[in-house]
Amino acid sequence: MTALPHTRRAGAGAPPVARIPFPTVDEVSRHCAQDEEPETVLIEVHLPGRPEPGRLREAFGEALRRHPRILMRQAPGHRFARRYHWELTGDADVDPVHFPPPGPDALDEARARALSVCPPLSLSPPIRLDVITPVADGDGCVLLLTINHTALDGPACLRVLATAAELYGGTDNSPAPPPVRSPGAGTPAGTVVPADAPGGTGWARPARVAADARTAGTGNGLLLTELPVPRRAPRGAGGGPGYTVNDQLLVSTALTVARWNLLHGRPTGPVRITMPVDDRTRGALMPIGNGTRLVDVALSPEDRADEELLSAERPDPEAVARLLRRTAQRTRALKSVSRPPLGRGAALLTAPVLPVAARAALTRRLRRAVAPWTSTTLVSNIGRIPYALDFGDAGRAHAVWFSAPARMPRGLTVTTAGTAGRLHVALRWSRALLDDDAAAALARLFAQSLEVTSAVTSEAASEAASEAMPERTWGATSEAIPEVPSEATSSETAPGGAG
Repeated sequence: MTALPHTRRAGAGAPPVARIPFPTVDEVSRHCAQDEEPETVLIEVHLPGRPEPGRLREAFGEALRRHPRILMRQAPGHRFARRYHWELTGDADVDPVHFPPPGPDALDEARARALSVCPPLSLSPPIRLDVITPVADGDGCVLLLTINHTALDGPACLRVLATAAELYGGTDNSPAPPPVRSPGAGTPAGTVVPADAPGGTGWARPARVAADARTAGTGNGLLLTELPVPRRAPRGAGGGPGYTVNDQLLVSTALTVARWNLLHGRPTGPVRITMPVDDRTRGALMPIGNGTRLVDVALSPEDRADEELLSAERPDPEAVARLLRRTAQRTRALKSVSRPPLGRGAALLTAPVLPVAARAALTRRLRRAVAPWTSTTLVSNIGRIPYALDFGDAGRAHAVWFSAPARMPRGLTVTTAGTAGRLHVALRWSRALLDDDAAAALARLFAQSLEVTSAVTSEAASEAASEAMPERTWGATSEAIPEVPSEATSSETAPGGAG
């Protein structure tokens, strides 16, 4: 986001309109956009009360003006243009705040719309905020923010929502400082773990999540659940376990994929997971846009003999511990490396040498060609929500979910956030890969795998993990399934990024 804006005249008597060239992430996303699987990011905030519509609309509008980089639309371009451009509009073209009629199905319908209808790039801002009251005579509400991922990412829009909360409720929503962690044993900062190092995948094709859909559909499905934050081993003389909750989430996902594929007769590895990394400040001056960079983490064990132990119904604890330590080394090394957001190849591909239409066609062909080498899945850990999200008379947020797009060939994303001492997990999948029943079964495996990575030995905790199940499956055919246990646990999470 370092390009300086230039201006053009909007017409006789109209003020100048600032224009910003599309950064690399925005351009690649724009090239690969598909109506069948819209690139939407969802943020779902649960409040105990209901905001007053007029005041909320006014507060949200002022928050947009305080973060003017969100007030933009794609500028019209000619056939041989070398770049796409954003136009900064200064004010909204349309009112982004909507109050759908209340009712028991209002939240289901809003979620389905968020998964299937992407806010257009032609109108400013490319976001939509639905204020949902699920039951006409009940308490509380849900703020559902739908974001066009070509323009913006989740952390940036959460920052705007925090500003709106501060303006509405009059309470300071400055970000809380991150938790202080003692350094654990592992790879020193700046050390690069090469892709072909022991435990890496090298040039091998990553495992794909086994398909399990009775009828292949279009679009995405979404499942939300609330789980205990995984516990870690007590700190020892060596400085602690040397891994973070983020590492536990990555390993849990790898265990889930391995077990799922084994049950479906598919290869259990190598597993490679894409992880967004976000180094931006969370204060009022946070850069708005797509500000994360993507890194791929190899989750294969160092010892080949561990592969069978990790994909067992009850993974071997020592093998899991070895994989956690290996993963921690790799994530620390990858986070310390400075690189373009999508890698040097994408930066070269978006260089304005050819007309943007020609680059779009080339990008789509390359995406199809490299599909077999695309990572197994994406895990985006937002970490502990840094803002109070206090909306005054409507109350403070008690649950926040994020959801990243799940296009094929990955077809599956796991997005997590920590709120009020709980881990809020969103599983999103392509309906070409999974149906609702299969996704619910995969989510149960994830809950069990997450508990495996926790340093818990009591029979009670093990029994609770085996019974942990998601709350509901959301999509065209939602149905209730048993609720997750609600044991209180530590709220420490590692800060990450959103898709």
